[in-house]
Amino acid sequence: MNPTPDSPRKLAMLALGALGIVYGDIGTSPLYALRECFTGTHGIPPTHAHVLGVLSLIFWALFVIISVKYLLFVMRADNRGEGGILALMALVMHRPQGMKEPRPGRPLLWMLGLFGAALLYGDGLITPAVSVLGAVEGLTVAAPFFEPFILPIALIIIVALFLVQRHGTGGIGIVFGPVMCLWFVVIAVLGVKELVINPSVLWALSPLHGVRFLSENGLQGYLVLGAVFLVVTGGEALYADMGHFGRRPIRLAWFALVLPALMLNYLGQGALLLRDPEAARNPFFLLAPKWGLYPLVALATVAAVIASQALISGAFSLTRQAMLLGYCPRMEVVHTSAEEKGQIFLPGLNWALMVGVVVLVLGFRSANALAGAYGIAVTGTMGITTMLTYVVARERWGVRRALALPMAGVFFVVDLAFFGANAVKVAEGGWFPLVLAVSIFTLMTTWKRGREILGAKMRAASMDLKDLLESLQGAHPPLRVPGTAVFMTSHPEGTPSALLHNLKHNKVLHEQVVLLTILFEDVPHVPPEERVEVEKLEQGFIRVIARYGFMDSPNVPDILKRGREQGLQFQLMSTSFFLGRETLIPTKQPGMARWREHLFAWMSRNARTATAFFRIPPNRVVELGAQVEL
Repeated sequence: MNPTPDSPRKLAMLALGALGIVYGDIGTSPLYALRECFTGTHGIPPTHAHVLGVLSLIFWALFVIISVKYLLFVMRADNRGEGGILALMALVMHRPQGMKEPRPGRPLLWMLGLFGAALLYGDGLITPAVSVLGAVEGLTVAAPFFEPFILPIALIIIVALFLVQRHGTGGIGIVFGPVMCLWFVVIAVLGVKELVINPSVLWALSPLHGVRFLSENGLQGYLVLGAVFLVVTGGEALYADMGHFGRRPIRLAWFALVLPALMLNYLGQGALLLRDPEAARNPFFLLAPKWGLYPLVALATVAAVIASQALISGAFSLTRQAMLLGYCPRMEVVHTSAEEKGQIFLPGLNWALMVGVVVLVLGFRSANALAGAYGIAVTGTMGITTMLTYVVARERWGVRRALALPMAGVFFVVDLAFFGANAVKVAEGGWFPLVLAVSIFTLMTTWKRGREILGAKMRAASMDLKDLLESLQGAHPPLRVPGTAVFMTSHPEGTPSALLHNLKHNKVLHEQVVLLTILFEDVPHVPPEERVEVEKLEQGFIRVIARYGFMDSPNVPDILKRGREQGLQFQLMSTSFFLGRETLIPTKQPGMARWREHLFAWMSRNARTATAFFRIPPNRVVELGAQVEL
């Protein structure tokens, strides 16, 4: 549930926590963003007019995209307190009670939302690499002889970061907020130090300088927007982490500390460039006095690790949401905290992310090169978020088109402008997050479509439960044996294939037969008191339906224990769980392309077993296999 600050002290503590989790990515952007504007592939000479123009674009990008769009507009679109593009997509796809058919255009919105989620993985991989490299490269400002050691040091930090993930973020998370608070105070002080020397740089806050910069520099000035966008790449994190802290603490942290600190630092870097254009090679670290370089590098490295940690945790949460919404195969999920159910660790995904980040560091070798590939995927996600939020505003909030359309239109034009400026990065490495996003999108849609085809074939081969119960009253009923048998089924009205196979081959039936269906709703959480429904049928059959949200973790023994309150007789040691295991055979039948059928079969073989995913005691499980032609 969305935390509700009920006292100034609690609000302040939640705001402090938001500093450590929500603002790590956007908070470390000063390490490389302004430098990229002047020294990147499409950089522009740091003249007086150019510096003021770039700073003006940075300020208004932060104001329009973060302050207005995300904090005041998008964050209103919460799905029972939870944010993020998958939560937003679920909100858009949700059908009002009584509506059987989806509204027009929903398949397109579903595809857009899913592709937006896939895009986040692309830039999510780049963030740890560019942040850590950008921090460690500060050593070369202090002493050039560190140059050959930058890559090894960065790789050691990155590998160590992924190795500690299995221990959870609970312990180190306590210090995230205070450390990031120190970081923002330090970068603000560094900026003020230079601002005092050259306060005229404050004229950059006028939008006229940004407009003049774009008009006078034409295409080159427009392409600089690709580097300016680096200052807002953490915008999606604000929305995705809303459920952990709530709107008010996130907004308080932004307006009270983060935005002032960022702008003071960017303005300080700009003032330094006006005084010494040669400082464009690394304006952030050149703000610091010589005696403070090593401590600043250490602090920047810690801040970069915190930023990376937030994105890694976000990837874990996003993947679990995808699993429970049916877009991803079951994977191992380890809960690293007994108190906070949101703290999870996915071993398989963790190692895949580590390999990806290491390959990126070895391939691009510098923060500048990585920054050249950074941003294109996030701009796509931001544009999709704008479109989905417009739909929510019209359908859920009842906002008139005359008000919602112009507002969303302004945001979308800004998103489109940044997307166009970032599009030229494709040849410079921006292809990587796009290829990764297309690959993940293909996997997600293949899994979703494959499960739909498999479910339809299983239902077609199944027997109606009513017919089965009638047949058991015939002249030759099966032998009933003591105990309880639990059969899991995705179709509450049908007969599980494992039950039919058991009757066919073993010719016995337990005294109590539980037909268990687990449904995942388009909401983050289902209250425990609303989770389980028990319906007693004939012939000792009991139908149990359990509902979970996409942020919940299913647990079959817990479901059956809750069923006791509604009359279910359950003793674990006298219960057997019968599960079906299908061997999938690709065919030429209509459904999916053959290559997608082979891909789906491979994904199914490598998915985590239902026994482990649903936390069923393995020594109580009987698996019955079947071959299914796709």
